Amino acid sequence: MQLENKLTIVTGAGRNIGAGIATRFASEGAKVAIVDLIEERTQAVADQINAVHPGAALPVRCDVTNGDDVQAMVAKVVAEWGHIDALVNNVGVVDRTDILNTTETEWNRVIAISLTSVFLVSKYVAQAMVDHGQGGRIINISSTSGHQGRANATAYPAAKAGALHLARSLAMQLAPHNIRVNSVTPNRVFTEAEPGAPTRPTSVNNLIGRQITPEDIAGACVYLAGPDGDSLTGADIFVDGGILAG
Repeated sequence: MQLENKLTIVTGAGRNIGAGIATRFASEGAKVAIVDLIEERTQAVADQINAVHPGAALPVRCDVTNGDDVQAMVAKVVAEWGHIDALVNNVGVVDRTDILNTTETEWNRVIAISLTSVFLVSKYVAQAMVDHGQGGRIINISSTSGHQGRANATAYPAAKAGALHLARSLAMQLAPHNIRVNSVTPNRVFTEAEPGAPTRPTSVNNLIGRQITPEDIAGACVYLAGPDGDSLTGADIFVDGGILAG
């Protein structure tokens, strides 16, 4: 198993990509803190994982846009397990409006969830890793929207570009502490929409002829968090079905 005995945190792990990453991490031998704003989701995913891998999942409710909440979450995980080996910053939310129709409130909401959370969780987890003195891995989930403009979104592309460049800056800053920081860039991942939200389209125009799945993203995260990813830092792995190849 590639992540045997690794102590990990996945944000936004209550559903979709985050739940897929957490589940795969547990199957690779890791213990996983299931971090989500909605407590019922954290418990449900933890219960599913623990039913197969007893004791592997720790549900932790946390508002990752709030520094006090994040510090409390990190302290809880460290108190439970002693230290943290890897973090996946997965949580995010998208807007679907152009700049003329994006309100300041919506801009602030999307930036807080999709970028400020990455700063806050990385900051306090990195400090825990430095205190432990054994290095670690931080992985930011970005998006193809962070690499190119979008006509139908404003805050989300800005936030995901920020997550990309924050990973690169943290890779430089944390290298003396043996902490590797990388990012993963998905595109059009097959996920369930929020209740009441429009049904998400399933057609794709990529090179592999199918949508990316949470399991595809999880595989890249396992690689970056495991021993085979030791030489990578400041890197970005495209898991986009080749959509940006041309």
